[in-house]
Amino acid sequence: INVSDLSFSKSFKATILFVDSDLLTASLPSATASIDSIIHSKEYPILHPDKKDKEKILKNFQLLYDMSQETSHRFYEEALKLQMQMFLLEMWHIFEDELDRRKRSLQSGTLYEQFIQLVQEHCIIQREVRFYSDKLNITPKYLNYICKVNTGITASEWIQRNAKERIILLLQNKNLNISEIADKMDFSSRSFFTRYVKKLLGVTPKEYRERI
Repeated sequence: INVSDLSFSKSFKATILFVDSDLLTASLPSATASIDSIIHSKEYPILHPDKKDKEKILKNFQLLYDMSQETSHRFYEEALKLQMQMFLLEMWHIFEDELDRRKRSLQSGTLYEQFIQLVQEHCIIQREVRFYSDKLNITPKYLNYICKVNTGITASEWIQRNAKERIILLLQNKNLNISEIADKMDFSSRSFFTRYVKKLLGVTPKEYRERI
């Protein structure tokens, strides 16, 4: 487990839940549909849930904790796993709602904001700047300029960053073999997918999986 150094005030209180990666993957509603929610929750964590969501989170967390204490339960592992899945599914529901809200907000935003939304929606199969510039009715050169002015990096780099995050999440899902991932990302062959992954990660898909 890797935990970054944290700093906070003396009055800060928190409860941290560590979840096994295999259980987390098994609890995803969909192997690909929830990837955007995962990435969005990392980039834009929900710091202030509304009252209804907050109450639901605390209630489900308490149920999960209570179940974890019932070690004499005849079906302890199975029951704990189901309670964990219920907790995670509720969290994915909240993340998906927040992602939808942000998408609606970005639809009326600047060209750069619209580009970022398009990348998040399509980069799993669309990795060329031309696709996004056509969607925005501008030239690839102008799209690169907009991104450079707003963030200091090009549109192509933004696409690669988002594609890289999705590749990592898909490779961490052991229920998918490498050929299936290549198909999901619309690569013409597994070998082409392997070369692309090595370019982004510095290792082949097989080598990456051997490290996790």
